[in-house]
Amino acid sequence: MAVLLRRDRTPPWQASDDDRPLLSPRTVTAAIAGAVTFVLALVMLFVSPPYAVQSPGPTVDTIGELEEGSPLITVEGAETYPTEGELLLTTVSTRGGPGFPVTAAQVIGGWLSGTTTVVPREVAFDPEQTREEVQEESTLQMSSSQTNATVAALTELGEDVPTELRVAGTAPHGASHGLLETGDLLVSISTAETTRTELTSFAVLSEVLAATPPGSAVTLGVDRAGEGTEVEVVTDDDGDGGSLLGVMIAPEVDLPFDVEFAIENIGGPSAGLMLALGIVDLLTPGPLTGGEVVAGTGTVDLAGDVGPIGGIQQKMAGAVRDGADWFLAPVENCDEVVGSIPDGLEVIAVDTVGEAVTALEGVAQGSTEGLPRCPAP
Repeated sequence: MAVLLRRDRTPPWQASDDDRPLLSPRTVTAAIAGAVTFVLALVMLFVSPPYAVQSPGPTVDTIGELEEGSPLITVEGAETYPTEGELLLTTVSTRGGPGFPVTAAQVIGGWLSGTTTVVPREVAFDPEQTREEVQEESTLQMSSSQTNATVAALTELGEDVPTELRVAGTAPHGASHGLLETGDLLVSISTAETTRTELTSFAVLSEVLAATPPGSAVTLGVDRAGEGTEVEVVTDDDGDGGSLLGVMIAPEVDLPFDVEFAIENIGGPSAGLMLALGIVDLLTPGPLTGGEVVAGTGTVDLAGDVGPIGGIQQKMAGAVRDGADWFLAPVENCDEVVGSIPDGLEVIAVDTVGEAVTALEGVAQGSTEGLPRCPAP
């Protein structure tokens, strides 16, 4: 039997009278689009764009306990008292630096999020630093923050904290550059209006400089390698009508008792305020917060002055997430606070540890109407 084979010359993408198309132009276009989308998805997963993503980090209760039951702050050699409520130090989680790459998907997610900020990488990190250098600097800042917080808290409580002010360096264009040397011990200060004042603490130095007009000639008594000398410095302007020496101090403190901190995986200087308040709460009768959950942030120097920090919007969001009703913010961060306060959070502006203690007392007593808030710009 003969079989007749039909020879179909119709291209597969064109329909003949009795056949359906195998591949339509639409199918081909969809396949190409799918392949391109797949490649772009791979790029988003593995290519790190030049941005840093800042999001709310964890909070830590400075008057609370760690997971294993040990306190975050331990005081030995002085009487401590029970506490209530929480004093939350707040943090920012930042990705995009050396050793902590961020993906394009995370950057896009950050742009779409209401609590995350995306900034150029160089804004958040020094492009010349390695991962190890970033971590080392952050650890040193936390260590310094703990020392400053301890001295500021004990000074606020009226404790005598003898402190030697050792020069760690001078600002390149500061008033003391080329006059003071690393390792110099600052012993005294005098001005045209004041007699010689012994520098027994950083607070004493701060008080004298705050009362000294910028551009004044001050005489510093210095112990340099065991020999006494005097150095005259013409001061810079601190921006508030007082003076700056343009010097970095490495304090050597003699604490009346031991204060230890059990903090891991948190670095930087911004925990100072909440650590200082935690110490004050432990060393004074009655709960400083009145049982309220209060969060906050801010650097603290040896004199108890509260300084500005970064990422305050993320820190406020983290505070609300973890149950805080009140937030202590540095006065110098008010321009970032106004218009960005999450619903349900009351923000109080503070400039010193003393002001923060007063604010907590107001919160505990339910008398908060007169407490300072961030003014609208």
